[in-house]
Amino acid sequence: MKPSVLLNRICSTQQKPLEIYMFVDPLCPECWALEPIIRKLQIEYGHYFSLKKVLTGRLSTLNLQKHKCNSLAKQWQATATRTGMSCDGNLWMDNPISSPFIASIAIKAAELQGRRCGSRFLRKLQEVLFLENQNISDLAILTDCANQSGLDKAEFLNDIHSSSAAKAFQCDMKISAEMDVEEVPTLVFFNENIEEEGIKISGLYSYEIYVQILQEMLAELPEPLTPPSLQEFLQCFRLVATKEISEVYNLSIKEVEMTMKKLQLQRKVRKITAKYGSFWEYTGE
Repeated sequence: MKPSVLLNRICSTQQKPLEIYMFVDPLCPECWALEPIIRKLQIEYGHYFSLKKVLTGRLSTLNLQKHKCNSLAKQWQATATRTGMSCDGNLWMDNPISSPFIASIAIKAAELQGRRCGSRFLRKLQEVLFLENQNISDLAILTDCANQSGLDKAEFLNDIHSSSAAKAFQCDMKISAEMDVEEVPTLVFFNENIEEEGIKISGLYSYEIYVQILQEMLAELPEPLTPPSLQEFLQCFRLVATKEISEVYNLSIKEVEMTMKKLQLQRKVRKITAKYGSFWEYTGE
């Protein structure tokens, strides 16, 4: 399976029986920890649902006083230890984010270039924040993320200062309020019958729980698609966590490390050691 085929499976705009609203905050470590599960869900069942990411601004409204920073640092450390998706809470002590609001506006600016562009930018923002401890309230860092995500830089810089991005963020927060979303991450599952209420699940759960909800919404046993080869997966996503490979391919962390070391010897990947766990950057052709 070529990377473009995998991306089309995930991002296809064709009509699908379900739509999932995924409520996230770019600063939320639990949203970051949900990434392996969502990636697996899209790969195996992406032909059944479309995914719409909605920003909540839950952390963006924080008054980042020192006691708040201490609390956030502890939360990040606990999440990383529990989930295996690295995030270093020292950021909140050493280089605290002064204006979280601008990161959300930047994501909506990226989305103005297309939903896929918005998703790539959000992922890059999370990598820069949770892996590199960079301050994503810095416009220079946001611009670099836009470049690395393949966005039109001039258009992005224009949109981030426009009323369109601000209004799009306000629209997301309105949707969050209308659906009574008080926790992130939250997923709301809708089917084609607009008269039926969606199923809302708040918090971070195991992969099997989300599959069970898909089954309930579809009223049938959905058929999972076979994941691509590991190399195709890496080629498509470029930078992935050991935890993500483990989740998608049902491997233990030890098995992933052994497999990836072979690819590392072949110079197809580069290992990035994080404070918690590790990541792999695809370098092959």
